[in-house]
Amino acid sequence: MDFLDDLELYNDAMCNAYDFITGRTDLRSLEEQLSHGKIDRYPLPFDPISEDGRTEDIIDIVIEHFTTLEEYEKCAELVKIKNACNDLKTPIG
Repeated sequence: MDFLDDLELYNDAMCNAYDFITGRTDLRSLEEQLSHGKIDRYPLPFDPISEDGRTEDIIDIVIEHFTTLEEYEKCAELVKIKNACNDLKTPIG
């Protein structure tokens, strides 16, 4: 794999994460697409079996990626989701 392949893989992972975080795709549809051969890979910056990508760290990485690409509408949507997820957290103590 060369640099351009790595860059493409990273971009695919960020786009896939965006789709996962925003609910445009889910684990069930991903499993279906993989099992029917519609896609052969689906890179993500997180394990979709153990989490949905809606953690502050993952969302920040995806926001940073789309900020770099100047896709601010996606950033705004991710910020709303991040804030909603943070609002749902219960403070400890």
